[in-house]
Amino acid sequence: MRVLLVGAGGVGTAVTRIAARRPFFERMVVADYDLARAEAAVAALGEEGGRFVAARVDAGDEPAVSALLARHDCDVLLNATDPRFVMPLFRAAFGAGATYVDMAMSLSRPHPERPYEECGVKLGDEQFALAGQWAEAGRLALVGMGVEPGLSDVFARHAADELFDTIEEIGVRDGANLTVEGADFAPSFSIWTTIEECLNPPVVYESGRGWFTTEPFSEPEVFDFPKGIGPVECVNVEHEEVLLMPRWVGAERVTFKYGLGREFTDTLRTLHQLGLDRTAPVTVPGPDGPVEVSPRDVVAAGLPDPATLGDRMRGKTCAGTWVRGTKDGAPREVYLYHVVDNEWSMAEYGCQAVVWQTAVNPVVALELLATGAWAGRGVLGPEAFPARPFLDLLTAYGSPWGLREQ
Repeated sequence: MRVLLVGAGGVGTAVTRIAARRPFFERMVVADYDLARAEAAVAALGEEGGRFVAARVDAGDEPAVSALLARHDCDVLLNATDPRFVMPLFRAAFGAGATYVDMAMSLSRPHPERPYEECGVKLGDEQFALAGQWAEAGRLALVGMGVEPGLSDVFARHAADELFDTIEEIGVRDGANLTVEGADFAPSFSIWTTIEECLNPPVVYESGRGWFTTEPFSEPEVFDFPKGIGPVECVNVEHEEVLLMPRWVGAERVTFKYGLGREFTDTLRTLHQLGLDRTAPVTVPGPDGPVEVSPRDVVAAGLPDPATLGDRMRGKTCAGTWVRGTKDGAPREVYLYHVVDNEWSMAEYGCQAVVWQTAVNPVVALELLATGAWAGRGVLGPEAFPARPFLDLLTAYGSPWGLREQ
């Protein structure tokens, strides 16, 4: 397997450090718009002349990405950029005849008239619209293969296959007790992506109704997270799992709730009120005359890079899937989870917990594709594949998952 990794930020760098310990691939080309960043990610591995090589590419330039795939004879494109670049990379991979893997799906657009009741363009709609072309060509696009979405979806498949006879509700629940010393507001993941998923209308799925939307931060609940994290208030947030799980797993209801905390949600609401969550450029004075800038890009530029926060971060992060249904005629309720301690991930890989937890899952998936344990054609989510090989290999990577009866 020869992999083109596009994006050498926090998650992309963590991918290289995890993959460097595994023998399943022949070459990984680490590409970024900032060549110096790609070169730094490769240099940190200490594998000069080895399997990793740095390159520069604009993720929005489809012909350039396709040419880079061809130049290095890569058969897989792993997208570690933000969701704005999903479609150009998705199309570039198809054009080059490569397998495509991402961790977040094509962007949504709210319903123009009833944004908090009906779906407009849903997450992943643009990719699924091309599923027939991928299937007909015999090619695979594995979408939503991070931690959430990704591992959370694998948990749902495992629950359906081995833990339940019928499923009433699947609820992804994400929480943490992470703090950053010396920072009042320092998101542990891309603020661009965080704003996108938290301020868009959340999507809920119900079997008798299909997909519909609610108000941002709706249906608050307190969820007790394992491994000492404890109770955290969680709210509805737009996320890919709700769009993926019903396609392959039978459930009466599917939700995604994020443990943001009141202070964090208040900050996001303020950004929205001020229009600083917008992506459309606005004109501002510059030293050489008016310039156009995206308000959301300004917010992102003004905050610390999440990848640099590890040394000041303390605590744990938990990704998991809560499932309620029946087994052998009796009610059952479980929480399948994966916890990463920032102290461990920094000591073992030099990566903060959230980016490491996101990065390990696509590397596991790539290894399963390389060995043939996972195979398919078309545009498929993690739920379309057997869960047990993934969960066993994740444990073999030194990061076991857990199951708690509720």
